[in-house]
Amino acid sequence: VQLQASGGGLAQAGGSLRLTCASSGHTSYNYVMAWFRQAPGKEREFVAAFRRSGGYTYYEDSVKGRFTISTDNAKTTMYLQMSSLKPEDTAVYYCASDRGVILSNIRNTRAYDYWGQGTQVTVSS
Repeated sequence: VQLQASGGGLAQAGGSLRLTCASSGHTSYNYVMAWFRQAPGKEREFVAAFRRSGGYTYYEDSVKGRFTISTDNAKTTMYLQMSSLKPEDTAVYYCASDRGVILSNIRNTRAYDYWGQGTQVTVSS
């Protein structure tokens, strides 16, 4: 599986950005695509995820109501619409994917073998 993340940049607090994760090479429909982020000096943390089978979405509490996952019709490109951005959203954002990720592991970086390169999001106050 190959993942390509794009769309980061600089935004002001309260502004919006949209991230894109293009994927290829999935061998079944039983996969999850997820967004994680890592701020300087902090561990990588879960942001949101999309389960291809069933179309379920999951969000970290800190982004609920502000961030929205969507996909293209083929469900191989995932978007993260980020609104009402806060300075604490500043981080490098990574997309990840893997097959058979169970719900209890969906927030765990170790559940994903495939990672895209990061894209920097900077939110100024």
